[in-house]
Amino acid sequence: MQAAKPASQLTSGQWLLTGLAVTYLGFLFILPALVVFTTAFSDGIPAFITALQSRAFLQATRLTLIVTAIAIPINTLFGLCAAWVIARNQFRGRTLLMSLVDLPFSVSPVVAGLMLVLLYSDRVGWFSPVLTALGVKIIFALPGIVLATLFVTLPFVAREVIPVLEELGSEPEEAARILGATPGQIFRRVILPHIRWGLLYGILLTNARALGEFGAVAVVSGSILGRTATLPIFVEQSYQNYQSVAAFSAAVVLAGLAVLTLIGKAILERYYLHKLPTH
Repeated sequence: MQAAKPASQLTSGQWLLTGLAVTYLGFLFILPALVVFTTAFSDGIPAFITALQSRAFLQATRLTLIVTAIAIPINTLFGLCAAWVIARNQFRGRTLLMSLVDLPFSVSPVVAGLMLVLLYSDRVGWFSPVLTALGVKIIFALPGIVLATLFVTLPFVAREVIPVLEELGSEPEEAARILGATPGQIFRRVILPHIRWGLLYGILLTNARALGEFGAVAVVSGSILGRTATLPIFVEQSYQNYQSVAAFSAAVVLAGLAVLTLIGKAILERYYLHKLPTH
């Protein structure tokens, strides 16, 4: 019998495919990332630090973090509820509900922002009389930015948790209920251990999309530097104003936030893997 080829040895075709993949990633990701970092530090570290100390940048960072901190728990709660209803029940309109959850995937963020303007603008919005009477301003303010971010990040938690719940089935929950467990105990001790990875990935995707969203937020925020501009909008506005160092410095911060997200994911993975029982 012919000996198996060691796993470390690659055929010429595999080397070719690997080279093509690396080249593709290089042009698509590595080279643009290098350009961002080199441009951010092109005038030296002092210029980079000065760019990050500007009032407009600090306000954009603060606004981005506030919006993300609001969007994540709301859409996590919604995603869990939607996943539970869809995975555990068969009812008329279930397909429609799943389609509505997936709607942000198929609608352009710019169109989503325009829809929010048509609904909540204090001048032309459908709800403008009510909003004006209450003295509430949504468009070109924090509530509008939050609504736009909630819309574009809505599907991620639900879409990650639904398949896990469907694969798990309802038998473990029924057994725990028969043994006298409360709904809270069933969720914490039966459901959560099984859906934690799907839930974690959904939260990470929500976080990444919230930090980097541009289109919908640009429409509803007015893109006012120092007031309603998030970090992605700050990057675009600074670049258009020929402030390359400021724009690319903010891009480096966004990249750093993405790296921190990946590091947190790796730490959580290692923590939970060590917690898993061994046989």
